[in-house]
Amino acid sequence: MRVICRHPLESALCLILVATVVVTFSQVITRYFLHISLSWSEEVARFLFVWIATLGAAYGFKTKSHFAIVFLVNRFSRRLQRLVGTLVVFIASIFLIVFVLEALYLILTTTIDQRAPVTQLTMAVPHSAAPVGGTLMLYYLIRNWWSELRSPHQTSEDL
Repeated sequence: MRVICRHPLESALCLILVATVVVTFSQVITRYFLHISLSWSEEVARFLFVWIATLGAAYGFKTKSHFAIVFLVNRFSRRLQRLVGTLVVFIASIFLIVFVLEALYLILTTTIDQRAPVTQLTMAVPHSAAPVGGTLMLYYLIRNWWSELRSPHQTSEDL
């Protein structure tokens, strides 16, 4: 239980991945062995994939494992590297703030009243992955930037 509380993002990703495997596997079993097709499984699997994609992107921000081109920045002085890093974080933060606000606007104005065809879930459930994932991305982006600013001897090769 302590691991779940200490690593909620990783725990959520594992849970969603297990749920996706269970739903997909149950569809395969019922279709090929019982000759029954589960009408809800494709829709649920699609919703789970949306959530795992956005939370996985947030995990990439958390672990700083997204693709970055640093060969040019590495030629700069340490001070200029920090300035460029701060500029990149500023631009990415503005993008993520706009992304989250627009996703919330979309959910509140259009998808909250729409229902999924089979499960009858409100479409706000899968669409909520965008603002949740975007908010987590913004949090990890700023947290990593702040910790890099506070560590005076870290270079871009250490990132």
